[in-house]
Amino acid sequence: MRKFVHSRLSTPLHTGRGWGWVFFLILLFSCDDAENSVYRGYSCYFIFDTTLHPAPCQLTMSLGNTGQFMMIKTTMSGGVRHLLTTRNYDKATEDISLTTKRESDTRCQLGANNTIIIGRSSYTGLFMCYEGQCANCLDNYGGTNYPLTWSANGQQLSCARCHRTYDVNNGVVAQGEGGRQLFTYNVAFDGSILRAWN
Repeated sequence: MRKFVHSRLSTPLHTGRGWGWVFFLILLFSCDDAENSVYRGYSCYFIFDTTLHPAPCQLTMSLGNTGQFMMIKTTMSGGVRHLLTTRNYDKATEDISLTTKRESDTRCQLGANNTIIIGRSSYTGLFMCYEGQCANCLDNYGGTNYPLTWSANGQQLSCARCHRTYDVNNGVVAQGEGGRQLFTYNVAFDGSILRAWN
């Protein structure tokens, strides 16, 4: 999400004292690069309120730990949205029903085939959100049925179609033919609300 900063600049750029402008332009182009790295091939819009689903909810518990990732799928059953989560390190699953009015009034779209992967990188400590489909197969073959599955004790994601594996901590191809890294979405967690979007 691009933020705009309004400021008064008292020194024109052409006077030679416009280093602030140079810094501003570098920052602006850096933000554009980050914004352009977000996958936009399919819509992603996800909000999860951890205060409504406290521990022992495994999605809530995973958010405080680096190296822990969750595969999140969404389904509807009996008019209620469900989140089906699978934890990376032990493949434990959980069905989370979103039953409050606020949750049922909020739209939810999870990328190409209703699956995203969210967690905190053990390399950087930053939150990551990946498209749940193989990026190379989405690019090369079209369609949306190239699901990623946990492998290597949850440290990698594998595609059965192209046999690539991706490092879950940074999304790059770890094994198999080279190619693009996993598609990413924006992700933020403020201590209560987890959001992912593009």
